[in-house]
Amino acid sequence: MGTLRYANESYEIEDRVLAHVKAAVGAKLRRHESFYLSWDSAVEHARRVTLWLSPSSHIEFHFDEPVPPTLNREWVEQLTRSSHSLRGMLIIPEHSAPDIQENEGERQAS
Repeated sequence: MGTLRYANESYEIEDRVLAHVKAAVGAKLRRHESFYLSWDSAVEHARRVTLWLSPSSHIEFHFDEPVPPTLNREWVEQLTRSSHSLRGMLIIPEHSAPDIQENEGERQAS
């Protein structure tokens, strides 16, 4: 179980999930984009957690596993795309990430 640290708070998130969130958050912050990051926290009595992230935010990612997981590019891209919504980046399970080509086809059709 990894830990995301933000504003003197610590949030436990599975290492594989946290590695994908780190990649998506890093992509946004490298472009100097600010956004919300949200997830449901079953550990904290099923409440929703939302953080405001900006290039000036101090955020830390701590991992328990010594070897980083292989990243699922589609999942990272889905997380990154979700950050453009009004709700912001929503941490979703890996198996919930829809097929990228399907989404791009829908976007081109609209």
